Amino acid sequence: MSDRSLLNDILDPLTDCLDATSAQRVAEFGIDPAVRERVNSLAEKANEGLLSDGDRAEYEELVNATDFIAILKAKAQRRLASSTCSG
Repeated sequence: MSDRSLLNDILDPLTDCLDATSAQRVAEFGIDPAVRERVNSLAEKANEGLLSDGDRAEYEELVNATDFIAILKAKAQRRLASSTCSG
């Protein structure tokens, strides 16, 4: 089973639990501007090859979290779209 399939196996039941209001809130969720600024700063350092080990660990953690949130938001948006079409 692929990692993506495992992630779907975890997230699909979660998004199935969302009512329309909750799904809308997840779909509209945005990353705090200060966090976004830190990610951008670390991305620049990464592109220049200047990340310390601590920076690299922080950057990987932030990238993983933002990827997870993006997937969850997409699933919430799909949930909203399917409930609109079927409702």
